[in-house]
Amino acid sequence: MSHTTEPVIPAEIQSATAEAVLSWAVEIFGPRIALVTSFAAEGVVLVDMLARAGLPARIVTLDTGRLSAESYSVIEAIRERYGVAIEVLFPNADAVEAMVREHGVNLFYRSVELRRRCCAVRKVEPLERVLVGLDGWITGLRRSQSATRHAVAKVEFDADHRGIIKVNPLADWSDDMLWSYIHAHRVPYNALHDRGYPSIGCAPCTRAVAPGEEGRAGRWWWEGNSSAKECGLHVRTPCS
Repeated sequence: MSHTTEPVIPAEIQSATAEAVLSWAVEIFGPRIALVTSFAAEGVVLVDMLARAGLPARIVTLDTGRLSAESYSVIEAIRERYGVAIEVLFPNADAVEAMVREHGVNLFYRSVELRRRCCAVRKVEPLERVLVGLDGWITGLRRSQSATRHAVAKVEFDADHRGIIKVNPLADWSDDMLWSYIHAHRVPYNALHDRGYPSIGCAPCTRAVAPGEEGRAGRWWWEGNSSAKECGLHVRTPCS
């Protein structure tokens, strides 16, 4: 099913608990919805919630080929802990090879344009490939993560992906809520979080943040204080 107009989203769902939002989404979309996660703190919480509720959502992750060892470790820890199948998507090899041949392996350090091209090849294209077959996707977006995410709704219309539904159950969660849940349920998480990495992406593009810095300040830090520190997975196109 492909939505040509904005679907009806129940008003009450925007104030529902994360667990209730997940249940609603899986009930409505069934096998045509997936959790897309990098297995950062938000993602592992959502996996735990799905498992506890017995909700059979697909779990998808993007392997860019530049992830840290810690990221691979938490993927395996989640697979073993919950006994879930994790669909790992890879970028198109020919596209990666062509990009690297033309610009080098660390092109992203040279300009914002080249960094965005790398993200497009390694992240955006694989995501679009999986979303083509879905009517909805679940993410770990939270309003408190950055200024670019302050308006995230728990359930919204994704105009950038054919009008499918985008479900963000943790949209209103604070850092304290997130970590209280992880510790209370002993959820496996990426070891980099304990080393000052609130946001985790590709290894060459992520560093720890200093006290007082925004959570995503460690992403593409060489670009300075850009207000648009996004890789393209969560672009928000204004609706006309």
